[in-house]
Amino acid sequence: METFFTSLISGPDIQSGIKGLSVLSDVLLLDIATAAAEVADTAATALFTANNAWMMLATGLVFIMHLGFAGVEAGFGQSKNTVNILFKNTITPIIGILTYCLLGFNLMYPGEFNIISGVFGFAGFGIGFDTATSGPSIDYASGGYTYWTDFLFQGMFAATAATIVSGAIAERVKLSAYMIFTLFYVGIVYPFLGSWKWGAGWLDAMNFYDFAGSTLVHSVGGWGALAGIIVIGARLGKYDNGKVIDKPGSSVPLAVIGVFLLWLGWFGFNGGSVLSADPDAVSYVLVTTSLAACTGGLFAFFTAYIVFKRMDLGMLLNGILAGLVGITAGADTVSINSALFIGLVAGILVVLSAITLDKFKLDDVVGAVSVHLTCGIWGTLAVGIFSTNPDHTFATQLIGVLSYGAVAFPLALLIFYILKITMGVRVSEQHEIDGLDSHEHGIRGYTILVE
Repeated sequence: METFFTSLISGPDIQSGIKGLSVLSDVLLLDIATAAAEVADTAATALFTANNAWMMLATGLVFIMHLGFAGVEAGFGQSKNTVNILFKNTITPIIGILTYCLLGFNLMYPGEFNIISGVFGFAGFGIGFDTATSGPSIDYASGGYTYWTDFLFQGMFAATAATIVSGAIAERVKLSAYMIFTLFYVGIVYPFLGSWKWGAGWLDAMNFYDFAGSTLVHSVGGWGALAGIIVIGARLGKYDNGKVIDKPGSSVPLAVIGVFLLWLGWFGFNGGSVLSADPDAVSYVLVTTSLAACTGGLFAFFTAYIVFKRMDLGMLLNGILAGLVGITAGADTVSINSALFIGLVAGILVVLSAITLDKFKLDDVVGAVSVHLTCGIWGTLAVGIFSTNPDHTFATQLIGVLSYGAVAFPLALLIFYILKITMGVRVSEQHEIDGLDSHEHGIRGYTILVE
């Protein structure tokens, strides 16, 4: 029987059929593999598109923050300086984006640190991405976003650092001096320092962590602001015989609108720093960000009420911003309860910091140093206390904070001092008394006349 079946299947017709089935099987397997590869490519492209779309939206939200900064500064500033304030807040992102395009992007992300290992590198002037040499766009950031989105998103962060300085030194700084300071601070100092962490420099190698920039953006901007108010000095009449003289802002509603625009923009600032559209990661970051803003505002209000015996709207607004700055370093790596506590402490610190600055006659028009420097330091150190990642230690976070302060502050002081002795950084007394709008711009911010 076995011989019969052996002879049967070994016949030419049967063998031909078996070969045919084998070929058909190979073809089907090839088709299935090809189809699977096409499905995978389609899925990867769809994910890439979704990731990049979110990153572009986040870029737009960060851009809106410049309108928020303009509203806060113009609202807290005096009406006679409104146009000057708005001019500064308009020219700042222009200077920031252009200098970041010219050299900042390649200073912050030098690839290899070709000048000082881990500390300073430069990949050349200008920007550009060639798929012929760099590969498809989808491979640029592992499917997260394109090169162009990366540049613009990071460029918005760079411009933010200078805007922080603008608010602190408002109402008495020469516009020309401010623009030159911005050119150097945003064009060179900010990206050079940023490369230490985000450009995979020496602090990154130590596991220093700053998710979205409590130190890299806010503290660096805050150090620049502190240097500015030291070199330029206080506004005329701000301190009189040991008393702090209030200079009422031009528009409380504008300041409130500005803060809410900043809060909205922070969804892109922190949410975009996930660097993908990962639903769990992005939504979690937005929750921790908002909770810290809430406790920051609430406890700044409580602290101000205890100290000043009044319901201080300005401190409530700055408390919201303090909470946002504080959570920015660890929004993705701290628990919900920790986020609430980080915002709480930031809200208290922003009030105490503002009082301390006034004690030393350091005049900060919008509270930028208290919000961005003080709470940026706190938020960065808080990562070392509350992070769920054991690689994040308090000692490393402290080293990062001290390192940025040790370089950013002296460099900002140097730039302002050189400007002071060469072209001057402060307007004349008469210009300050009359208002910068009429002398530097020839128009007023508010033209409503009462007859």
